[in-house]
Amino acid sequence: MPEKPGGTEITELAALKALAQPRRQQILQHLTLHGPATSAILARALGLNTGATSYHLRELARYGFVADTVPQEPAGRRGRWWRAVPGDRRFPPPSRRTPELSLVIDELNRHAYAADLALFERLQRERADAAPDEWADAFAYSRGTLSLTLPELRAFFEEYIALMNRYRRPGADTAPGARTVHTRLLAFPAPDPDRATPPAFTGRPETDAS
Repeated sequence: MPEKPGGTEITELAALKALAQPRRQQILQHLTLHGPATSAILARALGLNTGATSYHLRELARYGFVADTVPQEPAGRRGRWWRAVPGDRRFPPPSRRTPELSLVIDELNRHAYAADLALFERLQRERADAAPDEWADAFAYSRGTLSLTLPELRAFFEEYIALMNRYRRPGADTAPGARTVHTRLLAFPAPDPDRATPPAFTGRPETDAS
């Protein structure tokens, strides 16, 4: 089903707290990277016991971040299988956040950014140790600067989400040879020169001549 325009805003504090828990972030990342898994598989991969993993999965399922899925093993293999539930989930803008919401969202983002950086650094190490291939040649990377009005920036973001949704498809419809591709968009305004603050004095000159 196509994602509805505007996405789904998560405003419930309990849901945000459930999502911000570091182990649950790891569970979601593993399910996104490697596909469906049981609590036992996740426990082995993340160094947890199955009881803790099952608890975290139930909490994530309570708010719709994960869901049951069909067994991924041949008949006779026991275990409840879970999958990550994709979606265009958004947080309330800063102007509508309570102080408690702000703390939880900041913590969630901090863990998410750290996980992204760790994943990118792992990719860099693996690429350095492997022979170049077609996937490495297709590595997409872009840095740019635009001059946008506030409405244009909002439209830019919605067009990006629409492009993502155009290429998103259920696992059953995945084409042969497809791989999981991570995409990240970070678009933010440059600092306002009228609000610039002088650099903090560090006891050293601003320019080192070495």
